[in-house]
Amino acid sequence: MAGGKETPRQKMIGMMYLVLTALLALNVSKSILDAFVAIEENTQKGNIAQVQRGNGYVITVRSEKGALEATDAKGNAPKIKNIDEALKQMDKINEATAKMIVMIDNIKIDILKKSGENVSSYKDNDELTILWKKYEGGSPELMCQPIRMNLMAVSAKDQYDVPMHEIIGEDIKKPSAGKHGMKLWKALIDYRREIMNLAGSYTWAGKDFKVDVKDINMYKDNADLTKQVDAMVNAESVNPDDRETLSQIYNRLTKLEKNKVHDQKDVHWIGMTFDHSPLVAAIASLSSLQSDILTARADALSLWKAKISTGEYSFDKITPIAIAPSSVRSGEEVKIRVMMAAFDSQNQPKVKIDGEEKVYIGKNGEAIITKSAGGSSVDLKGTITILNKQGAEKTREWEASVPVITPNGAIELTELNVLYRGYPNKVEASGSGYETVSLSGSNVSISKSGKGYIVKPGGGRSATLSVTGRNADGASKVLKKGTYRVSNLPDPVLYWGGSKSGVKGSRSSRALLAKYTPEIPLKASFKVTKWKATAPGLKGPPPQGLGGSLGAASGLITNIPQGTALSITATVVGPDGISRQIGGSWPL
Repeated sequence: MAGGKETPRQKMIGMMYLVLTALLALNVSKSILDAFVAIEENTQKGNIAQVQRGNGYVITVRSEKGALEATDAKGNAPKIKNIDEALKQMDKINEATAKMIVMIDNIKIDILKKSGENVSSYKDNDELTILWKKYEGGSPELMCQPIRMNLMAVSAKDQYDVPMHEIIGEDIKKPSAGKHGMKLWKALIDYRREIMNLAGSYTWAGKDFKVDVKDINMYKDNADLTKQVDAMVNAESVNPDDRETLSQIYNRLTKLEKNKVHDQKDVHWIGMTFDHSPLVAAIASLSSLQSDILTARADALSLWKAKISTGEYSFDKITPIAIAPSSVRSGEEVKIRVMMAAFDSQNQPKVKIDGEEKVYIGKNGEAIITKSAGGSSVDLKGTITILNKQGAEKTREWEASVPVITPNGAIELTELNVLYRGYPNKVEASGSGYETVSLSGSNVSISKSGKGYIVKPGGGRSATLSVTGRNADGASKVLKKGTYRVSNLPDPVLYWGGSKSGVKGSRSSRALLAKYTPEIPLKASFKVTKWKATAPGLKGPPPQGLGGSLGAASGLITNIPQGTALSITATVVGPDGISRQIGGSWPL
């Protein structure tokens, strides 16, 4: 049809094609606009649910106050006082929220009116009327309900000049301060700060809690936002029970102030949200913001409700639990804790161990963790998380320590139960299943040495030793008690060089020693203080000397006839300080 002269029929076909194309475009546009209407309608219904959720918390607290006053107002005065404080804070939350809801409703009505729509009257459930119902007067929570609207009755659904002009102004990067958008932005930031303080800064049960609210309007991504918010709400001054919900409130009310839209940087959130936005889309965005505000309001009210009543968690099943010690010794008193645990079968806990990425998902209200035992104990710690009725994650830290018992046995030589006087007797004591084990006794002195003990008996003929085990809770028990003979150290044997008494000696050696033979495993050191030597056919007085050198007997040793023996009598002193007279003889 292009490039040549068209016949009347061709012209008619061309016109019909243009009309059809326009109609198709209109249908697409109408479908999109109707989608915005449907989204806004669902948002309104969701807002009603959030209002009712928040109202439910207020009603519950008021009902609890009424019940306390009806049963024993005087006796329940302290708790009633707490409830009054909670209701006071809840009213402030509702008042702050109502101001935001009314402000946003007024923006909706203003852009509808300036778009030529009829917003002069209300008629509930009328298909031809835009404004259905306005909630005003009465309690503060009633004022939190947004105006019920019917956007299907809007004629200029695709009008976008008015929303842009009245909300943004001329520049999407710098919306005009006098327009609705920047006024709404400032009000949102102020509301976020106010509701965080109303929910997180207070005095309760004699303790002061405070959240230092910061303006976090710039962040790289959601993870960065969460990190910044968590750093704020996890401060020491914030009530640990409030932290998760406070984090959710702040995150929900936070919008990225400067954004990149296509090739434009630093576009303000107001400009990004309402730029070229059709009338019904702009109203849908405003209703969505009301949804964020009402959800934050309900979460804030839930924190105060939780301080009054204990119904923060739901339970649908119970199970018995018996907690017993990991081990028990014969004759000991056993303590077993028996309780009934309630849990939500549809809301299982998540357990995590520090240092591990793995998350253990619970079943029947518990998570089972298995670990190989090693070392002296198995020490674990981590977190357990569960959702409360409001859907907020509640996380608590846990830790557990299980002592590792090394299998062992004991064998005794009952005839050798002896302690040597003046000697550092080495003793080891053990007791399976106890946190600590100690050694004590009578007629002995005991000192710790490495993994064992050094025991030195006194002057009596016997001594006792006792092994005592002590549990983690401080309870102690004597595990074993024994009586031991106390004796002096046995006499050592004289050695001439490397030859003990009775073994052929070496004429070249001049060393005299006193020590135990290998059959006696005691590590006692003896010192030769003096000696006297003799041999058959000796002429003159026998040689003698001090210490362990036989130098004074060299002449005798050299001249002893072959086939005879060298005899020595010596005085030696051991670790017990006792002087002993011992003798020895070595054939040559």
